[in-house]
Amino acid sequence: MGYGERNVWSGLVLSVVVVSIYLALVLPQLAERPVDDVAWQWPMVWCIVGGIVATIAASILWGIVAGIRDPGEEHRSDVRDRDIERMGDRVGQAFGAIGGIAGIVLAMVDAEPFWIGNAIFVGFFLSATLGSVARLVAYRRGLV
Repeated sequence: MGYGERNVWSGLVLSVVVVSIYLALVLPQLAERPVDDVAWQWPMVWCIVGGIVATIAASILWGIVAGIRDPGEEHRSDVRDRDIERMGDRVGQAFGAIGGIAGIVLAMVDAEPFWIGNAIFVGFFLSATLGSVARLVAYRRGLV
């Protein structure tokens, strides 16, 4: 597995883990109390920051392990990695934009900040996840 694909895998797995942690923290509160009393802001911030830090750390550690295990393999991105990265970014950006538009629409109709923040958060999650899935498909099947 090459450098770029390793990074995509670590980002994909950790984004799913982070969103699962966020949902485990927020959904029980949502079932017990009104939306405006749910403490969602700091769990979201910590999940976003933690996800970024964990992804960087996992990428570095996985790179070190891969370098020790197979020192002859190239551990830098090449042209194919960059092309796949751009394609995945284009796929992911569409969902990030959808999340942003959903947040704007919810603000226009005076929705609770909980729903606005979570609509944007879901857009970020879908952007990261679906962009990563598109990259993995491109690594396995090639760019079309």
